[in-house]
Amino acid sequence: MSNKLYTIKTNSVGTLIEKNSKFVAQVFKISSETEAKEIIKNIKKENKKANHNVYAYTVMGNEQIISRYNDDKEPHGTAGRPILFLLNGFDLCNVLVIVTRYFGGTLLGKGGLIRSYTKSVKIALDNTEIIEIEGTI
Repeated sequence: MSNKLYTIKTNSVGTLIEKNSKFVAQVFKISSETEAKEIIKNIKKENKKANHNVYAYTVMGNEQIISRYNDDKEPHGTAGRPILFLLNGFDLCNVLVIVTRYFGGTLLGKGGLIRSYTKSVKIALDNTEIIEIEGTI
């Protein structure tokens, strides 16, 4: 990571259809891990019919960055981790990403899953403004 950290100005959404699977990426500006967990719980409740609700987040807590991810039953390393790598690549902090996937009947393979999850997040990030966090490390 660079010395500067960034966050998003507003929450945003990006949608991708890949081989009939629908990926809905939601990006949230957060201020705590507790807030991230609450949003994740609510999104999972709202999207009970989805096959997967994958997430990753980074948040500043006690003067250190806390990062978490979850593949939500997708093959290990194909969903949450690539999203977290994307957040880290943009030096984003205080950001939660949840990608809700509705399976379309065609297996995408590991590479296809990684590409689809990260592409949906990039679409969502394109729909918001990335801003510098004041007083970064």
